[in-house]
Amino acid sequence: MQRRFASFSEFYPFYLSEHAHPVSRRLHFAGSTLVLAALSYVLLTGQWSALALLPVFGYGFAWVGHFVFEKNRPATFRHPFYSLLGDWVMYRDMLTGRVPF
Repeated sequence: MQRRFASFSEFYPFYLSEHAHPVSRRLHFAGSTLVLAALSYVLLTGQWSALALLPVFGYGFAWVGHFVFEKNRPATFRHPFYSLLGDWVMYRDMLTGRVPF
């Protein structure tokens, strides 16, 4: 049975619980950083084909974290919008020290 969330603020604690392993969080952070780097590269060079790397960076690193370290199924499969937002909120929270690396 799929859990339902009334809001992102209700979802985010669940999202963090699915990212308890520090290596998984670090892989998410690395993947998100590479997404930002690839987007910057595209904007600076106009090499639009590099956009194909975004899902590889964004999901590849994260899924290794889930399947290898967390041993769970990524929330993206059940809650795609909240999960994408959760990735970036967790990224910010890691940058500001609210979520440990």
